[in-house]
This record gives sequence, C-alpha cells and structure tokens, in this order.
Amino acid sequence: MQIYKVGGAVRDRLLGKPVTDIDWVVVGATTEEMLAKGFRPVGADFPVFLHPKSGEEYALARTERKSGRGYGGFTFHASPEVTLEEDLIRRDLTINAMAEDDQQNLTDPYHGQRDLEARLLRHVSPAFAEDPLRVLRVARFAARYAGLGFTVAPETLELMRQLSESGELEALTAERSWKEISRALMEDQPQVFIEVLRECGALKVLMPEVDALFGVPQPEAHHPEIDTGVHTLSVLEQAARHKQPLTVRWACLLHDLGKGLTPEEEWPRHIAHEHKGLKLIKAVNERFKAPKDCQELALLVGEYHTHGHRALELKPSTLLELLQSFDVYRRPQRFEEFIAACEMDARGRKGLEQRSYPQADYLRGAANAARTVAVQPLLEKGFKGPELGEAIKRERLKALKAYKEQA
Repeated sequence: MQIYKVGGAVRDRLLGKPVTDIDWVVVGATTEEMLAKGFRPVGADFPVFLHPKSGEEYALARTERKSGRGYGGFTFHASPEVTLEEDLIRRDLTINAMAEDDQQNLTDPYHGQRDLEARLLRHVSPAFAEDPLRVLRVARFAARYAGLGFTVAPETLELMRQLSESGELEALTAERSWKEISRALMEDQPQVFIEVLRECGALKVLMPEVDALFGVPQPEAHHPEIDTGVHTLSVLEQAARHKQPLTVRWACLLHDLGKGLTPEEEWPRHIAHEHKGLKLIKAVNERFKAPKDCQELALLVGEYHTHGHRALELKPSTLLELLQSFDVYRRPQRFEEFIAACEMDARGRKGLEQRSYPQADYLRGAANAARTVAVQPLLEKGFKGPELGEAIKRERLKALKAYKEQA
C-alpha cells in the first residue's frame, strides 16, 4: 500500500499558495485492507474512505471508462493493480495530475509542473472530452488563476469547443452546473469564467441570455464601453473587487438580460428593459436551480436597478414602493445587497470604476426613515386590520417626505 497526496494540494504548494483541502490516493490496496485499518467508506460509486483520525478523504487508485452521457456516465474500476500513472491520467488538467509522497517527491508523468511554469491550463489526455463538466471546471480555474497569468491552452480550448457543440453540456444536471458556476463567481476574476465559456461556445449553450448581450450597444453617454456584454463583465469584475457575496455577484451577472431583447431598430436605447428581462432572469434561475436568496435578489435587481441609480430623483411615494418591494422592515440585508449591486452596476463602466455613488447612502437613509415609524401609537389610536396597514403607509410616506426635504 502506497499513499500519495494528489491534485490541488500539490498544485497549490508548487504555486506557493495556501493549501486547504488535501486529497489522497491509495495505490496497491483493497477495500478490505482500508476497512481493516479503520477507514470509513463514503463513496457510493467508487471506493473513497475517511481517515479514522483526520477525516480526510482517501480514494483507491482507479480507472474510468465512458459509459453514458453527462457527468455521471462513467464506470469505474478500482483494484490493487491500478498504477498511480493510470489514476492520474483520468484527471482533467496536467496541473491537477501530479502526486507527491510523504517525502515530497513529485510524480509528474504528464508535465504538470512545466505547465505551471508556463501558466497553461492544459488537458491531460483526449479522455478530457468525455466529461462535459470539465468545460466549466477549466473556465473556473481560468478565473481563479487569471491574476497569475494563466490561460487555457489552444488545444484544450478546441476540445472545450467540440464539447460545447456536441450536445453533451445539455446532459449536465442543474446541481452540478450550479456548483461550478457558484464557485467560479466567487473567484478573484469571475468575469474570466464567462469570457472562457463564451470563447469556447459554452455560454451560448448554458446561458444564451447572457451570451446574447455581446454586441448589443448602449448609449455612450451612460456607457462609455458601449457593448452590453462587456459592461456585464465589468460589473462582475467590480463585484469581485469589492468582495461582494454570491447573491450580489449572481444579480450583477443577470441584471441587464432584458437588453438582449431590444429590437435592433431601437438600439442603443433599451426602453423597459428592466421588466422585459424578468422572464429571462427567472428562466436562468430555474435552469440552474439557484438558491432562493440568489433568485430573489437577481429578480429584484433586474427590476429596480434603474430606480437605484435615480434614487435622488424619486418621489417619496415611489421610494416607499421600492422599500415595500424589498420588505426592508423585515429583511434589511436584502436591501443592502440591492444597493451593493446597483453600485457595482454604476462602477462597471469604462473609466468610471472609481466614481462615487451617493445614491447608496441616500437609499440607506430612506430605509432608516421609513423604519422609524412606530406602530404602537397607531394601535393606540384604534387602527387595526387593513386600516392599520394604510395608516402605517401614510406615516412612512410622511417620514420619507421629511427625509427628502432634509437630504
């Protein structure tokens, strides 16, 4: 029995990055031997075990063969005869196909270290094309390591292009796709994830609504970058730069989908794109079964982001409707995330990345003014039921009028 550290732990150590998760592969062992040493089995499809003390994952060396469509269409073979090299060749990228023993002696049969130095994301073998999920994974790694100068090798990009055209991407489950998308959006440069997907034709398959934004012009006065797709990438870049949570980043990606529906004869204006985009945002939300908080914020930002930008001009009654739509009294955090998404949208424009956004504090102040309205005095006056609701609304409107006059 020989045990090796494999994959990301080896890659990140060689890159000088912190190592968080460690995966181990065990060569020359049987399931029975692992159980005898106290390892606990967790893998349903193939033999993976948890270490009795550390809880880290140890997998028996295995080979795999394509047996059906999609991510799950594989049969695995694990036995003591499977070599370390055979286990490593089934991995996606050369930089993830290295192993080291307990003395840090490197096993690198597919030149991962060379590709690390060349800053290349290159597939290990033609079997790469058997797993459509790898298109998303490579794009995610491109987003993670773009800051270090990594790019996708041309021959790997070509394989990803072939996969995108093959129909295999449609076989991915919503859960697996979302796992990769959500992780990619939380990388340092999530816009690179979208760029790589677009370059290999996968964006058109997975998110045609986002792909359709490229080449669609906007008024240069508001959008010096002009192209709506380029703007969307810039907004996403700003969201990452400002360390926004996943909910905000997802909303930033989808906020302008309605502009993809504008007839060419109406370009570069996009009248009512906020409302037109809602059905598209809903479709993307449902396609990937995004978490509820991501779905809700994306729809609200899509519908109201121009309200955010015009906050200082809004009538008190419109401001009140906006606050009601977000349920700022019970869900203050969601409104904060809306404000953040609006600010990222304002900054995601060529040359305007450092602009101030006074609307943010103004909206926060409006929410606080509406929240100061006390319900108890209204109850004491005898208001109840629908009448109480109307009375609260009147008082909040009064508070917002006073706030606007002072601002």
